[in-house]
Amino acid sequence: MLPLAGIHPVREALRAGKAMDRVHVVRGAAGPRLQEIIDLCRERRIPVRFEPRANLDRMVKGLSHQGVIAYPAAEKYASLEDVLAGAELLVALDGIEDPHNLGAVIRSAHAAGVTAVVIPERRAAPLTESVARASAGALSLIPVVRVGNLNRTLELLKEKGFWIYGLDERGPEVYSEVQYAKPAVIVLGAEGHGLHEQVKKHCDFLVRIPMAGKIASLNVSVAAGIVLFDWLRRKPA
Repeated sequence: MLPLAGIHPVREALRAGKAMDRVHVVRGAAGPRLQEIIDLCRERRIPVRFEPRANLDRMVKGLSHQGVIAYPAAEKYASLEDVLAGAELLVALDGIEDPHNLGAVIRSAHAAGVTAVVIPERRAAPLTESVARASAGALSLIPVVRVGNLNRTLELLKEKGFWIYGLDERGPEVYSEVQYAKPAVIVLGAEGHGLHEQVKKHCDFLVRIPMAGKIASLNVSVAAGIVLFDWLRRKPA
């Protein structure tokens, strides 16, 4: 999806409630119209990134942007408060930056009856058209929550009674043998580095998928499908 450039297009899109992934503003730029854009973003929890003018010039290849560029999202983000009531299972993603992987996980999550998918503002693919296509329509059927800090969000969910299960290739428990509780959060990391150490510390259980071959891990969307449908099959009554 192409970015919106210029004060008027960005401001009118925000006023109309259009879903936005993020807004870039030239560092040091000022003025009442620009401040209105910043205020609207803060009100709707849209990340605002203040950057040198040269960065914005590159984003729109030299076209006039008046100090502001916005990237629309394929779908609106939900708030965490909106999805907690009655939730049995959430999926949290740590460092999933590939849009096709994000879309595929969203597709599996919806198919397995997950209430919502939680992603961080940083180190995460935005909700682009590529994500929407990879989700095969599921993006419009399941809420996606974007949070400022994944570690704090997991701690908050634990305080609200959620059990946190992290999928880790070195986890001490096998996914198909762990005793599930609900409500629950299943946390998935990116291929390669997996879950960040701080995220692991917030997990009540670290579980693994046993591998018969020499490859240490699966694609995250494949791993998600395996674990989510196992939870669906064995979830507590």
